[in-house]
Amino acid sequence: MALRFRCIDPGTTGNECPSFSEDDETGDMFFQGGTVTDPKILGGIAEHSPIASDESVVRLPARMRPLILKALLEGQDDGGSAAL
Repeated sequence: MALRFRCIDPGTTGNECPSFSEDDETGDMFFQGGTVTDPKILGGIAEHSPIASDESVVRLPARMRPLILKALLEGQDDGGSAAL
């Protein structure tokens, strides 16, 4: 596996580090963030997509959205030259 770090939460203080990494070989994505345990959130998600016993729901801050989008677009054939 050739895991490549793509971005980290710009609000990171050192103790909490939400991040996004990607496997260069497969394109699989890995998200590090806070584990969601709120039954209402988990129930709402499970209504549309059941959560398997080997799956987790992870919360990432909204401020990471443009960083993740930029990282994903950089991997596209057109060079990812999208305005963010």
